[in-house]
Amino acid sequence: MSWQEVRGHDRQFEWFRQQYANGRLGSSFLFIGPAGIGKRTFALKLAQALLCENSAESSLVPCQGCSGCQQVAALTHPDLLTVARLKDKSGVLISQMVGDEKHRMREGLCYEISLKPYCGGKRVAIIDDADEMTGEAAAALLKTLEEPPPDSIIILIGTNRQKQLPTIRSRCQIIRFSPLGRGDLSELLVELGLAQNPQEAQQLAAIGNGSVERVKSFIGSGVLEFRNEFFFKLANPATLLTELTSLVNQCVDEAAEDVPTDQKSKAKRRRMRVVIELATEFFRQLVRELVAAPSEEDEQLVQAIDLAVRQWPGDVETALACLDCCLEADVQVQQNANQKTLVEAWLDRLQTLSRTEDSMALPLS
Repeated sequence: MSWQEVRGHDRQFEWFRQQYANGRLGSSFLFIGPAGIGKRTFALKLAQALLCENSAESSLVPCQGCSGCQQVAALTHPDLLTVARLKDKSGVLISQMVGDEKHRMREGLCYEISLKPYCGGKRVAIIDDADEMTGEAAAALLKTLEEPPPDSIIILIGTNRQKQLPTIRSRCQIIRFSPLGRGDLSELLVELGLAQNPQEAQQLAAIGNGSVERVKSFIGSGVLEFRNEFFFKLANPATLLTELTSLVNQCVDEAAEDVPTDQKSKAKRRRMRVVIELATEFFRQLVRELVAAPSEEDEQLVQAIDLAVRQWPGDVETALACLDCCLEADVQVQQNANQKTLVEAWLDRLQTLSRTEDSMALPLS
């Protein structure tokens, strides 16, 4: 079993354990990795270990039974400070760091972390959504990071180090977290009740990219059903371009339903990238099958690949060209290419490649 049931991040735990045991644990950390992979869970478990009343010296293994552990779990421990973007705001605000204009440096995380620990140990601050700190909030936090209070631990949680000010990055130890493995994610989905059975969990994990948050965004969205139909249409050379284009556009457009007007374009781009990722997964697995190196355990994908191999008119180079075409399409999405034009050009190119022996992928236009 992973450290305190925190899945997939044993390497990070071991690093913290060694640093703590050797008395070299720093005061400021920046957790970096995709959303929904357990960084906040790890940070809270670390806080629980540091604030545990019964933890063995330097073990970083919380007992989970003492009042300290229970208070951290309930987010009520007086020495645990947490900050995140407010639901109706676009970012973490300066008032959350140093109080509003009437209470500057008498409220907020920077003030609270400067106080002595209430329970005689450490104070732990966790800043979620650190990517979305306003410039003022980041500047206020920087002053605290430059001179961290004694017995304090500050953890920033983000997705990309480039989204943090260079001055903040330079004052934090950067801890990188990788996406969860498909097995860990599948088991976690069952434990969290996000999948009804192991088979559904495996299907969701296959499109989850190691992220629980990503899976949550797909539940009830029809993406899983789309994935299965999309794979078999890609595998069948008789599929009409108009049929495939209509299927993809419908999936992308559905992502913008019930979304505020100013967020519709962003929602469609995210869904378009998901669709391209699915096609990339399909052709990557096709390449593996053609070189006799199958490794995929997903039933729907395996069946679709079996169908594709039986009818595939090209060779491995053709499949690689299709894979390159998908990767190029993803770049185009990130450059805000027109959705309808890109979908048609991308799918037309895939069909042209898969129906001829020409394996040279031409640029999308």
